[in-house]
Amino acid sequence: MTFRRLLLCAVSLSGVLLGRSAPAQTQEPQFALNRFEPSERGSDWFAAESLDLRGDKRPAFGVILDYARNPLVLYDRSGEAVTSLVSDQLFLHVGGSLVLYDRLRFGLNVPVGVLLRGEGGALDSSVVTTEEGPGLGDLRASADLRLFGAYRKPATLALGVRALVPTGSQEAYAGDGSVRVGPRLMLAGEIDAFAYAAQVGYMHRSNDTAFAGAPRGGELNFVAAAGFRIMDGDLLLGPELFGSTGVSDSDAVFGRSSTALELILGGHGKLSRTVQMGIGIGPGLTRGLGVPEVRGLVSLQWTSAVKVPKPGDRDRDGVLDPHDACPGQFGTPTSDPETNGCWSEFGAEVPGSNDCGKQRGVMSEDPSLRDCPDADGDRITDVRDACPEEPGPASDDPKGNGCPASDGDGDGILDGEDACPNAAGTQSEDPKKRGCPVAHVESGQIRIREQLQFAYNSARILDASDTVLEAVLKILKDNASIRHVRVQGHTDTKGTQAFNKRLSHKRAQAAVAWLLAHGIARDRLSAEGFGEERPIETNDTEGGRTANRRVEFHIESAGGTADGD
Repeated sequence: MTFRRLLLCAVSLSGVLLGRSAPAQTQEPQFALNRFEPSERGSDWFAAESLDLRGDKRPAFGVILDYARNPLVLYDRSGEAVTSLVSDQLFLHVGGSLVLYDRLRFGLNVPVGVLLRGEGGALDSSVVTTEEGPGLGDLRASADLRLFGAYRKPATLALGVRALVPTGSQEAYAGDGSVRVGPRLMLAGEIDAFAYAAQVGYMHRSNDTAFAGAPRGGELNFVAAAGFRIMDGDLLLGPELFGSTGVSDSDAVFGRSSTALELILGGHGKLSRTVQMGIGIGPGLTRGLGVPEVRGLVSLQWTSAVKVPKPGDRDRDGVLDPHDACPGQFGTPTSDPETNGCWSEFGAEVPGSNDCGKQRGVMSEDPSLRDCPDADGDRITDVRDACPEEPGPASDDPKGNGCPASDGDGDGILDGEDACPNAAGTQSEDPKKRGCPVAHVESGQIRIREQLQFAYNSARILDASDTVLEAVLKILKDNASIRHVRVQGHTDTKGTQAFNKRLSHKRAQAAVAWLLAHGIARDRLSAEGFGEERPIETNDTEGGRTANRRVEFHIESAGGTADGD
C-alpha cells in the first residue's frame, strides 16, 4: 500500500454542496467529503445550536456559503503532497426550519455544489479521478425537542435526530451513496454577555468501506462554541470547534488519529430585527478525510419575529388569565391579587341556605350551600342569584348578583371595572389603566399605556414590549395622516448626564428601528434623546425615577428623516 497517507485540510464559507458528473474510473469507493454540518436556520452560530425554539409555526430561512481549500490531499511516504484529489470545494447550503408549540423544531438543509476542483492520483494499483462540476449533496432532515430552559437563559437542553438522504453524487465527493442517521444532545445558554453552546451526537454511516486505507463508518461528532455579545447583544463574536471521530476497530492511519477537527473564528450580527449575517474563517486542526487547510463561511438568514401571545380569559369572568388567581373558575375582579378572579361566594353566610336540603344542584365548598341548585350554571346558587336563569358574575350588590354584566366595548372587561368603557383595551393591575388601549392618539402624541422595557443600561428592547410596539405600529399603519413621529428617549438622573443623553438617544433609535423593520416609511420617523433633561416626576423616589425612564411618540405635522436605523 504505497500511498496510504490521506490527509485533509479544510476551509468553510457557509453551506454548499458539490456537483454530480460522470462516474470516475477507480476501484476506490467515494463518499461525502465535506465535514461541515451547518446549524439549523435560526441559530446564532455556524455549526452549534443556540436553541431558539420559541413560538408556534415560526419559520426561518437562510443560506450558508461554505468554501474548503485542499480537503482531500494525497501524500507519499515522506509526507510530501503528491496531488490534491480535491483542491477546492464550494457549497451553498440552502435550508429552513419551523418551530412548533414553543418546543419542537423541524429542519431541512439542501447542500448545493457550486464548485469542485481537483486532480487525479494513484493509490497502489488503483486510479482515482475527480469529477468536476455543480450538483447536489445529501439532503438533511432533522427534528429537535427542547427538554427544558429557554433561549438566551443560563441553560437550555434539547434532544434531536438527523437523517441524511443519499441525493448527492459520490463521484463528486458530494454524497455517501447511503442513508446516514443519528441522534444528538444539545446544550446552550447565556450568562450576562457570555454565550456558549455544546453538542454531542452519533452518526451511523452505512458506507463504511475504507478509502485509501483510512477507516470510515459510524462516527461520534461534537461541537463547542463560546463567545460574547456586544453592541447591545446585536453582535456575537467567538470561536466554534467542531469535528468527529471514528468508532471502528481500526482508528488510525500510519499512526495518525482518525479524528477530524476544525476551528472557525467568526461573528454573527443582526442587520435588522429578523435578518442576521455571519462571517467566519478557520483552519483544520488534524489530518483526516475531509479536513481542509482552511475553511471560510458566510451566512445570511431570516428568522420570523416571536409573536407575543395575547392573554386569554379561560373562565370568561372578565379577569385575564395572567391576573386571575383562579383562571379556571368563574369569579369576580378584586384589588387583592390572591383573590382576583376567584368566586367570592366561598365561605359566605347565606340566610336560609339550609332550606336547600338535599336538592340536586351545584357542589359548593361552603357546606351550607352544598347541593343547592344553580339553574344557569354560573356557580352562584339560585338562593343568592338575582338572575337565576341568566349566567353572570358575582356582585356585592344583591340586586345584581349573578346577573349578566355590561361590556360596551367588548374587550372582556366589565364596564364597572373598565377605566375606558368606550374603547377596547386590555387588563391591567392599575385600575386607572384597566380596559384601556395599549396605545392611542391623544394631545399630539401616540400615548402608550405601558413603558417600553429595555435591558439594564442597554438599548436592547425586551420581548415584553412587543405588544406596545405592535399597538403603535397599527396606529401608524391605520393613520396615513400622521406624516411624521419624533420618538423621544428620556432617563432618570442616575449616571452621568453624558451617558444618560447617549442612552436615551440609543433607546429612541431602537424603537425607530423596530418600526422601520415592520414596514413604516423612513421619512415618517426620527429619534431624539433628552437624557435627564425633561423629568415628569421627582427623581427622589424609585417610583418617580421609573416614570422618568420612558420613550414617547410625538406627532409632528412636517415630515422628517429617520436617524434611528
